[in-house]
Amino acid sequence: MRKARGRHVAEPVEAAKAPQGAAAALADTSVQPGGGRLGERLVAAGLATREDIEVALLQLPGRLGFRLGRLLVERGAITDSVLARVLADQHGVPTADLRVATPSSEALAAVDEEVARRLTLIPIDIDDDNTLRVVVADPTPEAVAEATAAIGRPIVVSVAAPNDIASAIAANYRALLSVESRVRDFEVRDQFRRDAERLETATVNDEAPVVQVVQAVITQGLRDRASDIHVEPMGERIRVRYRIDGALHDVVDLPASIGPAIVSRIKIMAGMNIVERRRPQDGQISMQADGRDVDIRVASTAVVGGEKVVMRLLDKTRPLYELSQLGMPEDIAERFERQLRSPYGMVICAGPTGSGKTTTLYTALSELNHPERNIMTIEDPVEYTFPTINQIQINEQAGITFANGLRSILRQDPDVILVGEVRDVDTARIAVQSALTGHFVLSSLHATDAISALYRLLDMGLEPFLVASSVSAVMAQRLVRRVCTHCKETFTPPPEELAFVKAFGGSVSDTTFFRGAGCNFCAQTGYLDRIGVYELMRVSDEIRELILDRGSHEELRKLGRSQGMRTLQEESVRLIEAGVTTPAEVMRTVYVSGN
Repeated sequence: MRKARGRHVAEPVEAAKAPQGAAAALADTSVQPGGGRLGERLVAAGLATREDIEVALLQLPGRLGFRLGRLLVERGAITDSVLARVLADQHGVPTADLRVATPSSEALAAVDEEVARRLTLIPIDIDDDNTLRVVVADPTPEAVAEATAAIGRPIVVSVAAPNDIASAIAANYRALLSVESRVRDFEVRDQFRRDAERLETATVNDEAPVVQVVQAVITQGLRDRASDIHVEPMGERIRVRYRIDGALHDVVDLPASIGPAIVSRIKIMAGMNIVERRRPQDGQISMQADGRDVDIRVASTAVVGGEKVVMRLLDKTRPLYELSQLGMPEDIAERFERQLRSPYGMVICAGPTGSGKTTTLYTALSELNHPERNIMTIEDPVEYTFPTINQIQINEQAGITFANGLRSILRQDPDVILVGEVRDVDTARIAVQSALTGHFVLSSLHATDAISALYRLLDMGLEPFLVASSVSAVMAQRLVRRVCTHCKETFTPPPEELAFVKAFGGSVSDTTFFRGAGCNFCAQTGYLDRIGVYELMRVSDEIRELILDRGSHEELRKLGRSQGMRTLQEESVRLIEAGVTTPAEVMRTVYVSGN
Protein backbone atom coordinates (compact mmCIF):
# COMPACT_ATOMS: atom_id res chain seq x y z
CA MET A 1 0.00 0.00 0.00
CA ARG A 2 1.27 3.43 -0.83
CA LYS A 3 0.18 6.78 0.52
CA ALA A 4 -0.80 9.66 -1.73
CA ARG A 5 -1.54 12.93 0.04
CA GLY A 6 -2.77 11.00 3.07
CA ARG A 7 -5.11 8.84 0.98
CA HIS A 8 -5.30 5.05 0.82
CA VAL A 9 -4.88 3.69 -2.68
CA ALA A 10 -5.25 -0.03 -3.16
CA GLU A 11 -2.39 -1.64 -5.08
CA PRO A 12 -2.87 -4.85 -7.11
CA VAL A 13 -2.35 -7.84 -4.81
CA GLU A 14 -1.11 -11.14 -6.24
CA ALA A 15 -3.12 -14.21 -5.37
CA ALA A 16 -1.54 -16.08 -2.46
CA LYS A 17 -1.48 -19.79 -1.95
CA ALA A 18 -3.73 -21.24 0.70
CA PRO A 19 -2.08 -20.94 4.13
CA GLN A 20 -0.49 -24.05 5.56
CA GLY A 21 -0.60 -24.11 9.36
CA ALA A 22 -0.64 -21.28 11.87
CA ALA A 23 2.55 -19.57 10.69
CA ALA A 24 1.38 -19.49 7.08
CA ALA A 25 -2.02 -18.23 8.15
CA LEU A 26 -0.34 -15.43 10.05
CA ALA A 27 1.61 -14.45 6.97
CA ASP A 28 -1.42 -14.69 4.70
CA THR A 29 -3.92 -12.76 6.80
CA SER A 30 -1.88 -10.36 8.90
CA VAL A 31 0.90 -9.01 6.71
CA GLN A 32 0.38 -5.75 4.86
CA PRO A 33 3.11 -4.02 2.84
CA GLY A 34 5.13 -2.06 5.37
CA GLY A 35 2.63 -2.75 8.13
CA GLY A 36 4.01 -5.80 9.96
CA ARG A 37 2.11 -8.74 11.34
CA LEU A 38 -1.03 -7.92 13.32
CA GLY A 39 -0.55 -10.91 15.63
CA GLU A 40 3.04 -9.97 16.42
CA ARG A 41 2.04 -6.37 17.12
CA LEU A 42 -0.63 -7.49 19.58
CA VAL A 43 1.79 -9.82 21.37
CA ALA A 44 4.60 -7.24 21.46
CA ALA A 45 2.28 -4.63 22.94
CA GLY A 46 1.06 -7.06 25.59
CA LEU A 47 -2.50 -6.79 24.26
CA ALA A 48 -2.85 -10.51 23.50
CA THR A 49 -0.91 -13.67 24.27
CA ARG A 50 0.84 -15.80 21.68
CA GLU A 51 -1.45 -18.63 22.71
CA ASP A 52 -4.50 -16.47 21.85
CA ILE A 53 -3.03 -15.76 18.42
CA GLU A 54 -2.16 -19.39 17.70
CA VAL A 55 -5.60 -20.67 18.74
CA ALA A 56 -7.31 -18.03 16.59
CA LEU A 57 -5.11 -18.81 13.59
CA LEU A 58 -6.00 -22.50 13.79
CA GLN A 59 -9.66 -21.51 13.45
CA LEU A 60 -9.09 -18.88 10.77
CA PRO A 61 -8.79 -21.00 7.58
CA GLY A 62 -12.26 -22.44 8.08
CA ARG A 63 -13.89 -19.05 8.66
CA LEU A 64 -13.92 -17.32 5.30
CA GLY A 65 -14.29 -13.56 5.49
CA PHE A 66 -13.11 -13.34 9.09
CA ARG A 67 -9.80 -11.65 9.65
CA LEU A 68 -7.58 -12.48 12.56
CA GLY A 69 -8.49 -9.34 14.50
CA ARG A 70 -12.24 -9.86 14.28
CA LEU A 71 -11.82 -13.48 15.33
CA LEU A 72 -9.78 -12.40 18.37
CA VAL A 73 -12.52 -9.94 19.33
CA GLU A 74 -15.19 -12.60 18.92
CA ARG A 75 -13.24 -14.95 21.19
CA GLY A 76 -12.85 -12.23 23.83
CA ALA A 77 -9.05 -12.09 23.56
CA ILE A 78 -9.07 -8.35 22.75
CA THR A 79 -11.65 -5.58 22.59
CA ASP A 80 -12.96 -3.67 19.58
CA SER A 81 -11.19 -0.49 20.68
CA VAL A 82 -7.85 -2.29 21.07
CA LEU A 83 -8.18 -3.76 17.58
CA ALA A 84 -9.00 -0.33 16.13
CA ARG A 85 -5.87 1.23 17.66
CA VAL A 86 -3.59 -1.58 16.46
CA LEU A 87 -5.07 -1.57 12.94
CA ALA A 88 -4.64 2.20 12.71
CA ASP A 89 -0.99 1.89 13.77
CA GLN A 90 -0.41 -1.02 11.39
CA HIS A 91 -1.74 0.84 8.36
CA GLY A 92 -0.45 4.28 9.24
CA VAL A 93 -3.83 6.00 9.57
CA PRO A 94 -5.33 7.97 12.46
CA THR A 95 -8.05 6.79 14.81
CA ALA A 96 -11.32 8.72 14.97
CA ASP A 97 -13.18 9.76 18.10
CA LEU A 98 -16.82 9.34 17.15
CA ARG A 99 -17.87 10.70 20.53
CA VAL A 100 -17.23 14.20 19.21
CA ALA A 101 -16.91 13.78 15.43
CA THR A 102 -20.27 14.77 13.95
CA PRO A 103 -20.92 13.89 10.29
CA SER A 104 -21.97 16.74 8.02
CA SER A 105 -25.25 16.47 6.12
CA GLU A 106 -23.33 16.71 2.81
CA ALA A 107 -21.11 13.78 3.76
CA LEU A 108 -24.09 11.66 4.83
CA ALA A 109 -25.84 12.42 1.53
CA ALA A 110 -22.77 11.17 -0.36
CA VAL A 111 -23.02 7.62 1.03
CA ASP A 112 -26.17 5.53 0.92
CA GLU A 113 -27.23 4.07 4.28
CA GLU A 114 -27.17 0.53 2.87
CA VAL A 115 -23.55 0.99 1.76
CA ALA A 116 -22.57 2.43 5.16
CA ARG A 117 -24.08 -0.53 7.01
CA ARG A 118 -22.72 -3.15 4.62
CA LEU A 119 -19.14 -1.82 4.71
CA THR A 120 -19.27 -0.62 8.36
CA LEU A 121 -18.21 2.96 7.65
CA ILE A 122 -19.52 6.42 8.45
CA PRO A 123 -18.80 9.52 6.29
CA ILE A 124 -17.65 12.56 8.26
CA ASP A 125 -16.86 15.46 5.94
CA ILE A 126 -15.97 16.51 2.39
CA ASP A 127 -12.64 18.27 1.75
CA ASP A 128 -12.22 21.27 -0.57
CA ASP A 129 -10.88 18.96 -3.31
CA ASN A 130 -14.07 16.82 -3.15
CA THR A 131 -12.39 14.04 -1.18
CA LEU A 132 -14.70 12.29 1.28
CA ARG A 133 -13.41 11.63 4.78
CA VAL A 134 -14.79 8.39 6.20
CA VAL A 135 -14.29 6.36 9.37
CA VAL A 136 -13.93 2.61 8.74
CA ALA A 137 -13.54 -0.51 10.84
CA ASP A 138 -11.26 -2.23 8.31
CA PRO A 139 -8.44 -0.07 6.84
CA THR A 140 -6.83 -2.83 4.75
CA PRO A 141 -6.17 -1.96 1.07
CA GLU A 142 -8.82 -4.40 -0.13
CA ALA A 143 -11.48 -2.91 2.12
CA VAL A 144 -10.51 0.68 1.21
CA ALA A 145 -10.63 -0.20 -2.50
CA GLU A 146 -14.09 -1.74 -2.05
CA ALA A 147 -15.32 1.35 -0.20
CA THR A 148 -13.90 3.68 -2.86
CA ALA A 149 -15.66 1.73 -5.61
CA ALA A 150 -18.96 1.64 -3.73
CA ILE A 151 -18.90 5.37 -2.92
CA GLY A 152 -17.59 6.39 -6.34
CA ARG A 153 -15.20 9.13 -5.24
CA PRO A 154 -11.77 9.45 -3.55
CA ILE A 155 -11.78 8.82 0.17
CA VAL A 156 -9.49 9.42 3.15
CA VAL A 157 -9.95 6.94 5.98
CA SER A 158 -9.52 6.85 9.72
CA VAL A 159 -10.31 3.94 12.02
CA ALA A 160 -12.81 3.31 14.84
CA ALA A 161 -14.31 0.28 16.54
CA PRO A 162 -17.16 -1.42 14.60
CA ASN A 163 -19.60 -0.97 17.49
CA ASP A 164 -18.86 2.76 17.58
CA ILE A 165 -19.41 3.04 13.83
CA ALA A 166 -22.68 1.10 14.06
CA SER A 167 -23.87 3.50 16.78
CA ALA A 168 -22.88 6.48 14.65
CA ILE A 169 -24.77 5.07 11.65
CA ALA A 170 -27.91 4.54 13.75
CA ALA A 171 -27.64 8.04 15.22
CA ASN A 172 -27.03 9.90 11.94
CA TYR A 173 -28.99 8.04 9.27
CA ARG A 174 -32.35 9.06 10.66
CA ALA A 175 -35.48 7.39 9.33
CA LEU A 176 -37.30 10.60 10.27
CA LEU A 177 -35.36 12.73 7.78
CA SER A 178 -37.99 12.05 5.11
CA VAL A 179 -40.95 12.86 7.36
CA GLU A 180 -41.08 16.56 6.50
CA SER A 181 -41.38 15.90 2.76
CA ARG A 182 -43.99 13.18 3.41
CA VAL A 183 -46.04 15.62 5.48
CA ARG A 184 -45.95 18.13 2.61
CA ASP A 185 -47.05 15.37 0.22
CA PHE A 186 -49.92 14.55 2.55
CA GLU A 187 -51.08 18.16 2.77
CA VAL A 188 -50.98 18.59 -1.00
CA ARG A 189 -52.55 15.22 -1.84
CA ASP A 190 -55.22 15.08 0.84
CA GLN A 191 -56.17 18.75 1.06
CA PHE A 192 -56.54 18.51 4.85
CA ARG A 193 -59.23 15.83 4.45
CA ARG A 194 -61.06 14.96 7.64
CA ASP A 195 -63.63 12.48 6.36
CA ALA A 196 -63.05 9.13 8.16
CA GLU A 197 -63.99 6.96 5.17
CA ARG A 198 -61.61 8.74 2.81
CA LEU A 199 -58.89 8.68 5.46
CA GLU A 200 -59.27 4.92 5.66
CA THR A 201 -58.82 4.62 1.90
CA ALA A 202 -55.70 6.81 2.02
CA THR A 203 -54.01 4.92 4.79
CA VAL A 204 -54.25 1.43 3.28
CA ASN A 205 -52.11 2.46 0.30
CA ASP A 206 -48.48 1.53 1.05
CA GLU A 207 -47.26 4.50 -1.01
CA ALA A 208 -49.40 7.01 0.86
CA PRO A 209 -47.42 9.68 2.76
CA VAL A 210 -49.15 8.80 6.06
CA VAL A 211 -48.08 5.15 5.73
CA GLN A 212 -44.47 6.17 5.24
CA VAL A 213 -44.56 8.66 8.12
CA VAL A 214 -45.79 5.97 10.54
CA GLN A 215 -43.21 3.49 9.21
CA ALA A 216 -40.42 6.05 9.70
CA VAL A 217 -41.52 6.85 13.25
CA ILE A 218 -41.52 3.15 14.22
CA THR A 219 -38.23 2.40 12.44
CA GLN A 220 -36.43 5.28 14.13
CA GLY A 221 -37.87 4.25 17.47
CA LEU A 222 -36.26 0.83 17.09
CA ARG A 223 -32.93 2.37 16.08
CA ASP A 224 -33.00 4.67 19.10
CA ARG A 225 -33.76 1.74 21.47
CA ALA A 226 -37.12 3.27 22.39
CA SER A 227 -39.41 1.16 24.58
CA ASP A 228 -42.48 3.33 23.87
CA ILE A 229 -43.59 5.79 21.20
CA HIS A 230 -46.09 8.51 22.20
CA VAL A 231 -48.17 10.27 19.52
CA GLU A 232 -49.93 13.19 21.22
CA PRO A 233 -52.24 15.96 19.89
CA MET A 234 -51.03 19.33 21.21
CA GLY A 235 -53.24 22.06 19.77
CA GLU A 236 -51.74 23.03 16.42
CA ARG A 237 -49.20 20.22 16.40
CA ILE A 238 -48.80 16.50 16.92
CA ARG A 239 -45.94 15.75 19.31
CA VAL A 240 -44.01 12.49 18.86
CA ARG A 241 -41.89 11.36 21.82
CA TYR A 242 -39.71 8.30 22.44
CA ARG A 243 -39.11 6.73 25.85
CA ILE A 244 -35.41 5.82 25.80
CA ASP A 245 -33.77 4.28 28.87
CA GLY A 246 -36.85 5.19 30.89
CA ALA A 247 -36.96 8.91 30.01
CA LEU A 248 -39.18 10.61 27.40
CA HIS A 249 -37.55 12.68 24.65
CA ASP A 250 -39.21 14.94 22.09
CA VAL A 251 -38.41 13.63 18.61
CA VAL A 252 -40.48 15.44 16.01
CA ASP A 253 -43.46 17.81 15.72
CA LEU A 254 -46.03 17.23 12.98
CA PRO A 255 -48.88 19.52 11.84
CA ALA A 256 -52.23 18.88 13.52
CA SER A 257 -53.84 18.22 10.12
CA ILE A 258 -52.04 14.87 9.78
CA GLY A 259 -52.93 13.68 13.29
CA PRO A 260 -56.24 11.89 12.53
CA ALA A 261 -54.68 10.12 9.54
CA ILE A 262 -51.72 8.89 11.62
CA VAL A 263 -54.06 7.56 14.32
CA SER A 264 -56.23 5.86 11.66
CA ARG A 265 -53.18 4.23 10.08
CA ILE A 266 -51.93 2.89 13.42
CA LYS A 267 -55.42 1.59 14.27
CA ILE A 268 -55.70 -0.23 10.95
CA MET A 269 -52.30 -1.86 11.52
CA ALA A 270 -53.39 -2.89 15.04
CA GLY A 271 -56.79 -4.25 14.01
CA MET A 272 -58.66 -1.57 15.95
CA ASN A 273 -61.90 0.27 15.14
CA ILE A 274 -60.98 3.48 13.29
CA VAL A 275 -64.49 4.91 13.52
CA GLU A 276 -64.64 4.76 17.32
CA ARG A 277 -62.70 7.80 18.58
CA ARG A 278 -64.16 8.25 22.07
CA ARG A 279 -63.54 4.97 23.89
CA PRO A 280 -60.04 3.68 24.78
CA GLN A 281 -58.91 0.80 22.58
CA ASP A 282 -56.10 -1.75 22.60
CA GLY A 283 -54.49 -3.59 19.69
CA GLN A 284 -51.34 -5.31 18.56
CA ILE A 285 -49.11 -5.04 15.49
CA SER A 286 -46.64 -7.63 14.20
CA MET A 287 -44.29 -6.27 11.56
CA GLN A 288 -40.73 -6.03 10.31
CA ALA A 289 -38.65 -2.87 10.59
CA ASP A 290 -34.97 -2.58 9.69
CA GLY A 291 -34.94 -6.33 9.09
CA ARG A 292 -36.09 -7.07 12.66
CA ASP A 293 -39.28 -8.77 13.80
CA VAL A 294 -41.13 -6.50 16.20
CA ASP A 295 -44.41 -6.76 18.09
CA ILE A 296 -46.09 -3.50 19.02
CA ARG A 297 -48.72 -3.17 21.73
CA VAL A 298 -51.00 -0.23 20.86
CA ALA A 299 -53.27 1.74 23.21
CA SER A 300 -55.40 4.71 22.18
CA THR A 301 -57.42 7.10 24.32
CA ALA A 302 -59.36 10.30 23.71
CA VAL A 303 -57.75 13.46 25.08
CA VAL A 304 -58.47 17.15 24.67
CA GLY A 305 -57.64 17.93 21.05
CA GLY A 306 -57.98 14.43 19.59
CA GLU A 307 -56.69 10.92 20.25
CA LYS A 308 -53.43 9.96 21.88
CA VAL A 309 -51.72 6.71 20.87
CA VAL A 310 -48.93 4.94 22.77
CA MET A 311 -47.02 2.10 21.10
CA ARG A 312 -44.97 -0.30 23.26
CA LEU A 313 -42.16 -1.77 21.12
CA LEU A 314 -41.24 -5.39 21.79
CA ASP A 315 -38.13 -6.26 19.78
CA LYS A 316 -38.18 -10.04 19.29
CA THR A 317 -34.51 -10.08 18.30
CA ARG A 318 -33.38 -9.05 21.79
CA PRO A 319 -31.27 -11.74 23.42
CA LEU A 320 -32.33 -13.53 26.58
CA TYR A 321 -30.12 -12.67 29.53
CA GLU A 322 -28.63 -14.61 32.38
CA LEU A 323 -29.21 -13.43 35.95
CA SER A 324 -25.64 -12.11 36.23
CA GLN A 325 -26.16 -9.98 33.10
CA LEU A 326 -29.17 -8.19 34.59
CA GLY A 327 -26.98 -6.41 37.13
CA MET A 328 -27.87 -8.58 40.11
CA PRO A 329 -25.10 -8.77 42.71
CA GLU A 330 -23.68 -12.27 42.98
CA ASP A 331 -25.22 -12.99 46.38
CA ILE A 332 -28.73 -11.86 45.31
CA ALA A 333 -28.50 -13.89 42.09
CA GLU A 334 -27.45 -16.95 44.07
CA ARG A 335 -30.31 -16.57 46.56
CA PHE A 336 -32.81 -15.98 43.75
CA GLU A 337 -31.61 -19.12 41.94
CA ARG A 338 -32.15 -21.09 45.16
CA GLN A 339 -35.74 -19.89 45.26
CA LEU A 340 -36.21 -20.99 41.62
CA ARG A 341 -35.16 -24.53 42.56
CA SER A 342 -38.14 -24.87 44.90
CA PRO A 343 -40.67 -27.51 43.70
CA TYR A 344 -43.65 -25.36 44.73
CA GLY A 345 -44.50 -21.91 46.04
CA MET A 346 -44.88 -18.45 44.50
CA VAL A 347 -42.10 -16.03 43.53
CA ILE A 348 -43.23 -12.48 42.75
CA CYS A 349 -41.39 -9.83 40.71
CA ALA A 350 -42.63 -6.42 41.87
CA GLY A 351 -42.17 -2.94 40.47
CA PRO A 352 -43.89 -0.22 38.46
CA THR A 353 -44.48 -0.34 34.71
CA GLY A 354 -41.20 -0.41 32.78
CA SER A 355 -39.05 -1.65 35.66
CA GLY A 356 -37.87 -4.82 33.88
CA LYS A 357 -40.14 -7.33 35.63
CA THR A 358 -40.87 -9.29 32.44
CA THR A 359 -37.17 -9.56 31.58
CA THR A 360 -36.44 -10.98 35.04
CA LEU A 361 -39.31 -13.47 34.74
CA TYR A 362 -38.14 -14.65 31.31
CA THR A 363 -34.60 -15.02 32.61
CA ALA A 364 -35.98 -17.16 35.44
CA LEU A 365 -37.93 -19.24 32.91
CA SER A 366 -34.80 -19.88 30.88
CA GLU A 367 -33.16 -21.21 34.06
CA LEU A 368 -36.13 -23.53 34.68
CA ASN A 369 -36.61 -24.70 31.10
CA HIS A 370 -35.74 -28.41 31.14
CA PRO A 371 -37.34 -31.30 29.20
CA GLU A 372 -38.63 -33.02 32.34
CA ARG A 373 -40.80 -29.98 33.25
CA ASN A 374 -44.12 -28.88 31.79
CA ILE A 375 -43.90 -25.08 31.81
CA MET A 376 -46.94 -23.00 30.88
CA THR A 377 -47.39 -19.24 30.76
CA ILE A 378 -50.28 -16.84 30.40
CA GLU A 379 -49.20 -13.37 29.27
CA ASP A 380 -50.38 -10.10 27.78
CA PRO A 381 -48.58 -9.86 25.44
CA VAL A 382 -46.21 -12.77 24.82
CA GLU A 383 -42.93 -10.84 24.50
CA TYR A 384 -40.49 -13.71 23.98
CA THR A 385 -41.37 -16.98 22.28
CA PHE A 386 -39.85 -20.14 23.74
CA PRO A 387 -40.01 -23.13 21.36
CA THR A 388 -40.23 -25.61 24.26
CA ILE A 389 -42.67 -23.72 26.52
CA ASN A 390 -46.47 -23.59 26.18
CA GLN A 391 -47.45 -19.92 26.10
CA ILE A 392 -51.00 -18.51 26.14
CA GLN A 393 -51.80 -15.03 24.84
CA ILE A 394 -54.55 -13.07 26.62
CA ASN A 395 -57.45 -12.36 24.28
CA GLU A 396 -60.35 -10.76 26.14
CA GLN A 397 -62.53 -10.62 23.00
CA ALA A 398 -62.24 -14.40 22.78
CA GLY A 399 -62.88 -14.75 26.51
CA ILE A 400 -59.28 -15.60 27.47
CA THR A 401 -58.48 -13.61 30.62
CA PHE A 402 -55.81 -14.17 33.25
CA ALA A 403 -58.30 -15.78 35.61
CA ASN A 404 -59.99 -18.29 33.30
CA GLY A 405 -56.77 -18.89 31.35
CA LEU A 406 -55.05 -19.81 34.61
CA ARG A 407 -57.90 -22.18 35.44
CA SER A 408 -57.39 -23.96 32.11
CA ILE A 409 -53.62 -24.19 32.73
CA LEU A 410 -54.25 -26.09 35.98
CA ARG A 411 -55.95 -28.84 33.94
CA GLN A 412 -52.83 -29.19 31.74
CA ASP A 413 -50.65 -30.93 34.35
CA PRO A 414 -48.16 -28.03 34.76
CA ASP A 415 -44.99 -28.07 36.85
CA VAL A 416 -44.16 -24.38 36.45
CA ILE A 417 -46.69 -21.60 35.78
CA LEU A 418 -45.87 -18.03 34.79
CA VAL A 419 -48.65 -15.48 35.28
CA GLY A 420 -47.72 -12.36 33.31
CA GLU A 421 -49.45 -10.06 35.79
CA VAL A 422 -51.70 -10.41 38.83
CA ARG A 423 -54.32 -7.75 38.12
CA ASP A 424 -57.35 -8.76 40.20
CA VAL A 425 -58.39 -10.84 43.16
CA ASP A 426 -59.61 -13.78 41.05
CA THR A 427 -56.23 -14.16 39.34
CA ALA A 428 -54.40 -13.70 42.65
CA ARG A 429 -56.55 -16.31 44.41
CA ILE A 430 -56.03 -18.94 41.69
CA ALA A 431 -52.29 -18.20 41.58
CA VAL A 432 -51.76 -18.64 45.32
CA GLN A 433 -53.93 -21.76 45.40
CA SER A 434 -51.81 -23.18 42.57
CA ALA A 435 -48.69 -22.53 44.64
CA LEU A 436 -50.29 -24.26 47.63
CA THR A 437 -51.23 -27.37 45.62
CA GLY A 438 -47.75 -28.31 44.45
CA HIS A 439 -47.05 -25.97 41.53
CA PHE A 440 -44.22 -23.47 41.20
CA VAL A 441 -45.68 -20.08 40.22
CA LEU A 442 -43.86 -17.02 38.87
CA SER A 443 -45.72 -13.75 38.59
CA SER A 444 -45.32 -9.99 38.27
CA LEU A 445 -47.16 -7.47 40.40
CA HIS A 446 -47.31 -3.68 40.38
CA ALA A 447 -45.90 -2.50 43.71
CA THR A 448 -43.26 -0.06 44.93
CA ASP A 449 -41.12 -2.54 46.89
CA ALA A 450 -41.05 -6.10 48.24
CA ILE A 451 -43.08 -5.34 51.38
CA SER A 452 -45.69 -3.39 49.40
CA ALA A 453 -46.17 -6.40 47.10
CA LEU A 454 -47.34 -8.51 50.04
CA TYR A 455 -49.71 -5.77 51.19
CA ARG A 456 -51.02 -5.41 47.64
CA LEU A 457 -52.14 -9.05 47.72
CA LEU A 458 -53.79 -8.48 51.10
CA ASP A 459 -55.50 -5.31 49.83
CA MET A 460 -56.92 -7.29 46.91
CA GLY A 461 -58.85 -9.31 49.45
CA LEU A 462 -56.71 -12.40 49.93
CA GLU A 463 -56.68 -13.89 53.39
CA PRO A 464 -53.37 -13.42 55.26
CA PHE A 465 -52.92 -17.19 55.73
CA LEU A 466 -53.07 -17.71 51.94
CA VAL A 467 -50.42 -15.04 51.31
CA ALA A 468 -48.19 -16.27 54.14
CA SER A 469 -48.42 -19.91 53.05
CA SER A 470 -47.98 -19.46 49.28
CA VAL A 471 -45.43 -16.67 48.68
CA SER A 472 -41.86 -17.89 49.10
CA ALA A 473 -39.97 -14.78 47.86
CA VAL A 474 -40.52 -11.30 46.45
CA MET A 475 -38.06 -9.59 44.10
CA ALA A 476 -38.65 -5.83 43.84
CA GLN A 477 -36.77 -3.98 41.15
CA ARG A 478 -36.12 -0.79 39.22
CA LEU A 479 -34.10 0.16 36.16
CA VAL A 480 -31.66 3.07 36.44
CA ARG A 481 -29.70 4.63 33.63
CA ARG A 482 -25.99 3.87 33.39
CA VAL A 483 -23.42 6.63 33.13
CA CYS A 484 -22.20 6.71 29.51
CA THR A 485 -18.79 5.04 29.47
CA HIS A 486 -17.71 7.06 26.41
CA CYS A 487 -17.92 10.45 28.14
CA LYS A 488 -17.58 9.48 31.81
CA GLU A 489 -16.09 12.16 34.08
CA THR A 490 -15.75 12.86 37.80
CA PHE A 491 -17.85 15.53 39.49
CA THR A 492 -19.03 16.72 42.89
CA PRO A 493 -22.79 16.24 43.44
CA PRO A 494 -24.84 19.06 45.03
CA PRO A 495 -25.53 18.89 48.79
CA GLU A 496 -29.01 17.32 48.50
CA GLU A 497 -27.62 14.42 46.44
CA LEU A 498 -24.76 13.88 48.87
CA ALA A 499 -27.28 13.85 51.73
CA PHE A 500 -29.30 11.17 49.92
CA VAL A 501 -26.22 8.97 49.49
CA LYS A 502 -25.26 9.40 53.14
CA ALA A 503 -28.82 8.70 54.36
CA PHE A 504 -28.75 5.21 52.86
CA GLY A 505 -25.36 4.13 54.12
CA GLY A 506 -23.10 5.51 51.41
CA SER A 507 -19.65 6.93 52.06
CA VAL A 508 -19.51 10.50 50.82
CA SER A 509 -15.88 11.25 51.69
CA ASP A 510 -14.40 8.06 50.20
CA THR A 511 -16.50 7.93 47.00
CA THR A 512 -15.50 9.29 43.61
CA PHE A 513 -18.70 10.32 41.84
CA PHE A 514 -19.07 9.98 38.07
CA ARG A 515 -21.43 11.41 35.47
CA GLY A 516 -21.59 11.56 31.69
CA ALA A 517 -20.45 14.81 30.12
CA GLY A 518 -22.60 14.14 27.04
CA CYS A 519 -21.40 12.86 23.67
CA ASN A 520 -22.70 11.61 20.33
CA PHE A 521 -23.11 8.05 21.60
CA CYS A 522 -25.51 9.02 24.40
CA ALA A 523 -27.25 11.82 22.44
CA GLN A 524 -25.68 14.35 24.86
CA THR A 525 -27.69 12.93 27.81
CA GLY A 526 -24.74 11.51 29.75
CA TYR A 527 -26.51 8.14 30.08
CA LEU A 528 -26.41 5.04 27.90
CA ASP A 529 -28.42 1.87 28.59
CA ARG A 530 -29.84 0.78 31.95
CA ILE A 531 -29.07 -1.63 34.76
CA GLY A 532 -31.35 -3.31 37.27
CA VAL A 533 -31.56 -2.52 40.99
CA TYR A 534 -32.94 -5.41 43.06
CA GLU A 535 -34.43 -5.98 46.50
CA LEU A 536 -34.92 -9.67 47.34
CA MET A 537 -36.98 -10.67 50.37
CA ARG A 538 -37.26 -14.34 51.26
CA VAL A 539 -40.49 -15.07 53.14
CA SER A 540 -39.14 -16.81 56.25
CA ASP A 541 -41.18 -18.38 59.06
CA GLU A 542 -40.81 -15.19 61.12
CA ILE A 543 -42.10 -13.04 58.26
CA ARG A 544 -45.01 -15.46 57.77
CA GLU A 545 -45.97 -15.05 61.41
CA LEU A 546 -45.83 -11.26 61.08
CA ILE A 547 -48.07 -11.40 57.97
CA LEU A 548 -50.61 -13.53 59.89
CA ASP A 549 -50.49 -10.98 62.73
CA ARG A 550 -51.07 -8.15 60.22
CA GLY A 551 -47.76 -6.52 61.11
CA SER A 552 -47.10 -2.99 59.86
CA HIS A 553 -45.10 -2.14 56.77
CA GLU A 554 -42.22 -0.85 58.88
CA GLU A 555 -42.18 -3.97 61.08
CA LEU A 556 -41.93 -6.20 58.04
CA ARG A 557 -39.17 -4.03 56.57
CA LYS A 558 -37.10 -4.13 59.77
CA LEU A 559 -37.51 -7.90 60.05
CA GLY A 560 -36.58 -8.42 56.38
CA ARG A 561 -33.45 -6.26 56.75
CA SER A 562 -32.43 -8.10 59.90
CA GLN A 563 -32.56 -11.32 57.84
CA GLY A 564 -30.28 -9.99 55.08
CA MET A 565 -32.57 -8.05 52.76
CA ARG A 566 -30.94 -4.97 51.23
CA THR A 567 -33.38 -2.28 50.15
CA LEU A 568 -33.62 -0.74 46.70
CA GLN A 569 -32.11 2.46 48.06
CA GLU A 570 -29.13 0.65 49.60
CA GLU A 571 -28.50 -1.27 46.38
CA SER A 572 -28.75 1.97 44.40
CA VAL A 573 -26.11 3.59 46.60
CA ARG A 574 -23.85 0.61 45.86
CA LEU A 575 -24.17 1.39 42.13
CA ILE A 576 -23.41 5.06 42.78
CA GLU A 577 -20.25 4.15 44.70
CA ALA A 578 -19.21 1.85 41.83
CA GLY A 579 -19.54 4.73 39.36
CA VAL A 580 -22.32 2.96 37.42
CA THR A 581 -25.00 5.63 37.90
CA THR A 582 -25.53 9.01 39.53
CA PRO A 583 -27.36 10.15 42.70
CA ALA A 584 -29.71 12.28 40.57
CA GLU A 585 -30.74 9.26 38.49
CA VAL A 586 -31.41 7.15 41.60
CA MET A 587 -33.46 9.95 43.18
CA ARG A 588 -35.45 10.24 39.93
CA THR A 589 -36.09 6.52 39.55
CA VAL A 590 -36.14 4.80 42.93
CA TYR A 591 -39.04 5.55 45.24
CA VAL A 592 -37.66 6.99 48.48
CA SER A 593 -40.58 8.59 50.28
CA GLY A 594 -41.47 7.17 53.64
CA ASN A 595 -38.10 5.52 54.27
